[in-house]
Amino acid sequence: KTVQTASDLCFVAARDLLDAKKIDKDTIGALMFVTQTPDYKLPATACVLHKRLGLSKNCLAYDINLGCSGYVYGLQTLFALMQTSNIRRALLLVGDTMSKILSTEDRSAAMLFGDAGSATLLEKNEEALPVNFACRTDGKGYRAIITQGGACRNPSASTLKTEWGDGNVRSECDLFMNGVDVFNFTISEVPTLIKEFMTKENSISENYDYFVMHQANLFILKQIAKKLKVPTEKVPVSLDEFGNTSSASIPITIAKLYKETALTDKANKFLLAGFGVGLSWAITSIMLSPEAVLPIITSDEHYLDGGILHG
Repeated sequence: KTVQTASDLCFVAARDLLDAKKIDKDTIGALMFVTQTPDYKLPATACVLHKRLGLSKNCLAYDINLGCSGYVYGLQTLFALMQTSNIRRALLLVGDTMSKILSTEDRSAAMLFGDAGSATLLEKNEEALPVNFACRTDGKGYRAIITQGGACRNPSASTLKTEWGDGNVRSECDLFMNGVDVFNFTISEVPTLIKEFMTKENSISENYDYFVMHQANLFILKQIAKKLKVPTEKVPVSLDEFGNTSSASIPITIAKLYKETALTDKANKFLLAGFGVGLSWAITSIMLSPEAVLPIITSDEHYLDGGILHG
């Protein structure tokens, strides 16, 4: 049986990006893979992607286990790494196949999520303006979005699906999300941090062309926009077509926006906001030129490597 994983989706995105930009693979000094759905418990899936992409041995590679805030966290980590090293180019690959950890009988989550992966190429430019970040964590809420079985804390968790107290059917190895807690956290913490971020940037909402949020659900996006007094046309949506694609939702939303609005005349200023599992949330602001954004592609490719032959 073949399975398409998050790394398959990110591999196709990275291959397409490197080919389109005619990038010499030997110039990639770092590969970071942000996911909650890795290929294996070990090794890091970044090493599998490193092999598949044919990158140099001089390229460091590692995973970050994050979901909804993962794109902004990944950017922050790579920016810091590149600033303090001689790495000139880096690949940020983010994605999840949430379908692998969801119960189809869980009405609270099954219809919300989609599978996706993305690739972002970062290149050091000594003349570029600094990019600011604000990253936050509230570990007290770690149970709000959790897959509690299957790893080292609960290795013998049951895969048998039963009806839980909330009336939904799932196993201990399926995703559980406390929607009320996540909603309350999001509409409280995210607008607050965005306002703090804009204040530190000496900026106002009118200075941003678009506010690209993690695509949790439409109601949450509207509530955040309302609290920030940002017109809804400045908050693009991709979940109507792709669902909640976890860490890939921000880059997918940007790509969908460029396709639908034909933004080809100038660079646009984006405020990016990721929030969710952890609980964690993160904000940054970037300028992005139209030629930097490639079209969304679909793929059913999957890696045929299944691990070690034995027996």
